[in-house]
Amino acid sequence: MQPTPDSLWADVLAVRQQQPLVHNITNFVVMNYNANALLALGAAPVMAHAREEVVDMAGIAQALVLNIGTLEPRWIESMRLALQKARERGIPVVLDPVGAGATPYRNQAVAELLEAGNPTVLRGNASEILSVAGVAAATRGVDSSAASDDAVRAARELASRLDAVVCVSGATDHVLAPDGRHARLSNGHVWMTRVTGVGCSASALIGAFSAVQPDAFHATTAAMAYLGVVGEVAAEQVQAAGRGVGQLQIALLDGLQLLDAATFLARLRLQTGN
Repeated sequence: MQPTPDSLWADVLAVRQQQPLVHNITNFVVMNYNANALLALGAAPVMAHAREEVVDMAGIAQALVLNIGTLEPRWIESMRLALQKARERGIPVVLDPVGAGATPYRNQAVAELLEAGNPTVLRGNASEILSVAGVAAATRGVDSSAASDDAVRAARELASRLDAVVCVSGATDHVLAPDGRHARLSNGHVWMTRVTGVGCSASALIGAFSAVQPDAFHATTAAMAYLGVVGEVAAEQVQAAGRGVGQLQIALLDGLQLLDAATFLARLRLQTGN
């Protein structure tokens, strides 16, 4: 099934109504903001990374989100254990390979996690996706040195290889399914790249949508569509008020909570196909 604007909005309502518990093993930099983004959306976040409890937490959550932004050996082990539990239960797993390609250690961590089990959704910027796919790409820290369009072919091959949905974030967000479906989303605003944690929040939101929408392609498209429209509207409001990216952080959270159907449907720029 190809997503439509109305079906994507139905997913937004489902998250608000069902309030899924999303287990996040994420990084220090974005932990607070991602938790607030999930709360604003209507989901229930838990940010638990201790090796001693992650299996139990993954045992009660409706989705698991793994983010390798700030790595150390115990966290990688916690991610591996939680991933295995999530796969055992059949709940969706979202992997955000932050900074993949920047250092051998990050590449090793991604390889270890993929060996433990394939994610349901892999979301990253173009450089990260190219790196995971094994394509040479220069990664500048956690920022992308490639445009999202440059990674579409690699993402398509990766989706088939992992039997997972692959999302490439950028000026145009590309969502690719193993069955060949492809969604292109062109909402958002360049200021979103100047607020720490927005990309990582996208992965967290995908977790929430995947918890209520069994079609991971549809869920990922819904999450990226919603965040894109929210960010676009928020940036315009902040600019009109003569404010900057500090205010944008607050406006984004407000938008995640308050965006209405009329604005979403009027603003959404979505193309679907194969």
